[in-house]
Amino acid sequence: MRPKPSRRKAWLTHGATAFVALVIGVGIGNDGGSGGTVGSAAPAPAVTVTKTAAAERGEPKPAVTVTEKVTVTPKPAKKPGPATTVEGEGQYLVGEDMQAGTYKTAGADKDGFIENCYWARTKDASGEFDAIIANENLKGQGRVTVNKGEYFETKGCQEWTKVG
Repeated sequence: MRPKPSRRKAWLTHGATAFVALVIGVGIGNDGGSGGTVGSAAPAPAVTVTKTAAAERGEPKPAVTVTEKVTVTPKPAKKPGPATTVEGEGQYLVGEDMQAGTYKTAGADKDGFIENCYWARTKDASGEFDAIIANENLKGQGRVTVNKGEYFETKGCQEWTKVG
């Protein structure tokens, strides 16, 4: 007869399965896009300016109204560059997905399953152990400096904000 598994082991097994499913779901749902469009300036609005000339003193003539049409051209939309904040879990290419520089975080995401913040700088997106340049598990706040061409990976952290 096979012994019945303990409740603790069952909770750990189900919890680990739920966590893996959550991570996979977030990875699938996060397309990394901002939803904006580049260069989508609206057509220039037409503005009508009406000027009324004052009548000279002593002349009972009606005032003259002059209407001129002025077209205002808005400045072209500035092309967005790489982000200066990193929010959520993922792997970001420095120089394309985020700007190079020093970033800070307040630490682990308090709403997370485990209160642990992991970050890594990698030389490529392979996920291999030998691709890691530097990494750390944070319990509190932390900083990291990333360089153009590297990849930055973050898991379980609050927002990273560029500070230098």
